[in-house]
Amino acid sequence: MPSLSPAIAEIRLAVRTALADLPEGSTVIVALSGGTDSLALAAATAFEAPKLGLRVGSLTVDHGLQGDSDAVASRAAQTATALGVDALVVRVEVGEEGGPEAAARDARYRVLKDAAADAGASAVLLGHTLDDQAETVLLGLARGSGAASLQGMAPVREDGDGVRWVRPLLGVRRETTRAFCAASDLEFWDDPHNSEDRFARVRVRERVLPVLESELGPGIAEALARTAEQLREDAEAFDEMIHETIEDIVEHAEAGISVSLAALAANPAALRNRIIRLVVDSEFGVSLTRVQTLEVARLATDWSGQGPIDLPACSAARLGGRIVFTAR
Repeated sequence: MPSLSPAIAEIRLAVRTALADLPEGSTVIVALSGGTDSLALAAATAFEAPKLGLRVGSLTVDHGLQGDSDAVASRAAQTATALGVDALVVRVEVGEEGGPEAAARDARYRVLKDAAADAGASAVLLGHTLDDQAETVLLGLARGSGAASLQGMAPVREDGDGVRWVRPLLGVRRETTRAFCAASDLEFWDDPHNSEDRFARVRVRERVLPVLESELGPGIAEALARTAEQLREDAEAFDEMIHETIEDIVEHAEAGISVSLAALAANPAALRNRIIRLVVDSEFGVSLTRVQTLEVARLATDWSGQGPIDLPACSAARLGGRIVFTAR
């Protein structure tokens, strides 16, 4: 018998590991664009999932942003069907908020979330690779977004609606998914948007990372991915500390929520700022910038009589011994 391609073996192992703790008899949905990453993921899942007693479906989102998008989506679904996967194509209308990339991503995730709910799926599988992770970390670093962005993408994440997002290929290089498709005789689609340098991610991929590899030596992408993993571990520890602390210092207030001034002032800045961001996000569903967070913190650490601070969806004011966040 011919030996198994190393690329196929690596990706099948990654998928098998990611699926191992899912309940037998459940359904998983693969987000399938037709590109090498998602196609390799779909093929490996189609091979591994039945061994674990899992059903597999795929969802291809036609964003309608290119002239042949319907044909591309149809080919992806046909390939999935040939692999033994129940394939679905959904056409979406992409808005303009946040730019084309963000709008397309938001539309895609909405459809995936709805499909997971309709199918009662235990997980949605996404084809992000180690290269995607490295690009995400570099983009977060360039934007000064802080540790939250530098954590990159989590291998497993559950959102507030109970959808479990799983990225089995975060430890796999993009070149490996291409080799998988070649070894499996899978015809893939190269998204022309992936070569348009008007997108920051493309510039990072085509220019920045190659320069870093050239000037600093190989292994930059892997190092960035390790950085993201270490920061996620730190964040998990911080989150545990924060939730323990919040139970003692947060109280509900009329039309909002309040936090003890003394407790905020007594905590280190990193913990104090995370508490502020978490309280606002959990109560009002909005994210504060660093500047906004620091202004709120000054109500506890550097107060000189300043009045209420306007924030997205709420305001913060020092009242007695507490900072009170009130809905606007």
